[in-house]
Amino acid sequence: MDLHELSQRSLARRAFLKRSGASLGTLALASLLNEDAQAAPSGAPLRRNRGAVDPLHFAPKAKRVIYLFQSGAPSHIDLYDPKPKLVEMTGEPLPDSVRRGQRITGMTSGQKYHLCVGSPFQFHRHGNSGTAFSEVLPNIGKMADDICLLRAVHTDPINHDPAVTYLYTGHQQPGRPTLGAWTSYGLGSENRNLPAFVVMISGGGGQSLQSRYWGNGFLPSSHQGVQFRSQGDPVLYVSNPPGLNGPTRRRMLDRLQALNQLQHERIGDPEILTRIEQYELAYRMQTSVPDLMNLKTEPQAVLDLYGADPEKPSFANNCLLARRLAERGVRFIKLLHRDWDHHGGLPNGIRSQAKNTDQASAALLSDLKQRGLLDETLVIWGGEFGRTAYSQGDITKQSFGRDHHPRCYSIWMAGGGIRGGMTFGQTDDFAYNIVQDGVHINDLHATILHCLGIDHERLTYRFQGRDFRLTDVAGKVAFPILA
Repeated sequence: MDLHELSQRSLARRAFLKRSGASLGTLALASLLNEDAQAAPSGAPLRRNRGAVDPLHFAPKAKRVIYLFQSGAPSHIDLYDPKPKLVEMTGEPLPDSVRRGQRITGMTSGQKYHLCVGSPFQFHRHGNSGTAFSEVLPNIGKMADDICLLRAVHTDPINHDPAVTYLYTGHQQPGRPTLGAWTSYGLGSENRNLPAFVVMISGGGGQSLQSRYWGNGFLPSSHQGVQFRSQGDPVLYVSNPPGLNGPTRRRMLDRLQALNQLQHERIGDPEILTRIEQYELAYRMQTSVPDLMNLKTEPQAVLDLYGADPEKPSFANNCLLARRLAERGVRFIKLLHRDWDHHGGLPNGIRSQAKNTDQASAALLSDLKQRGLLDETLVIWGGEFGRTAYSQGDITKQSFGRDHHPRCYSIWMAGGGIRGGMTFGQTDDFAYNIVQDGVHINDLHATILHCLGIDHERLTYRFQGRDFRLTDVAGKVAFPILA
């Protein structure tokens, strides 16, 4: 075959692919625009896309996830894992047999002594299960029989940013899709008027929160988390700018979509179709989001249950919004509450953040349960790692701190597919090492996906010649905690 014939074949193949891409693009755009023409009944969710896992690998127990992320790493020792011996040894050096030469951060590696410090809080048993919770979490304690408390979760990173990145992507280095993005990719959306993955932030101070914590990584950008704000426009750039009315916005959007379609016909980039879809979703959100965010429509009894105030942004407001999003079929709802990073002033800091989160966290479970939604909604509460059994800095009656501790900590789960009223995993007398039934972050991811009907080993995406997955090459489902 001569060079001329090879060139002609190459051109013919390129033309075929170009025409095929244009046809698929035209069909995709027509389908998207046709959705607008066929209005759904008022308030009725309409599935926007079917997701990559169709049919599901297992019969799902959960349809959605609400993740109550406590940024900064709450102390498991002071909230969920009582250690009487640690209290007795307060002020004494942590035994070498406990630390075992394991690495610690630079913030405490230079201390001459690493003195044990027990929790200043009392623990009380709750419910038929008798699960012990700190006195600063009385409302969460009341939900003990609906909660599965994992006391032996462990992770790899020892500092905040890589630990948060690892918790949500299964890898310490940025760039991979987050848990919410994987969920959106795998399951699709049940509501064409709202994103499949929504993010809300509360609290102030503490560790900074990066937008990549809810990013799509190398998945199509339609799967990234959309941040809903508590002040101003609920979603940035969704509202019409001054001087632009609805009909004009629609005409402008139609012309922009036509230009995007021409560009797709020319180069065949699938991300252009994603852009078309996102513009259309943003247009529909102009009417769906304001109604969603209007907490004044809630009965006063419900506002009181959460401790929510429509006039003041708070974690409580976000928990109530999470329930409203769950009712509307949003797949993954991620609440991030800041300022749990207590290297000093821990007793007062713990009390303050517990007061900000305890009532609303419990109210969310109670409200979902009362509405028949908890059985199909997986709720998760926890931070990126735990805190040390030894004090950072001096110990006084009123103040001390705890350093980072990735080797064991506590997370609780409730709802869709999880056995309530149980504890799983055990740590030593210092809450420093795992004694039994450890759950690695990869295992946590595998278990969450299993509850959603997904085999974590089969949810993959090919990128740069490799099939990636959330759990990488690890992860096992924690079957004993499943209902």
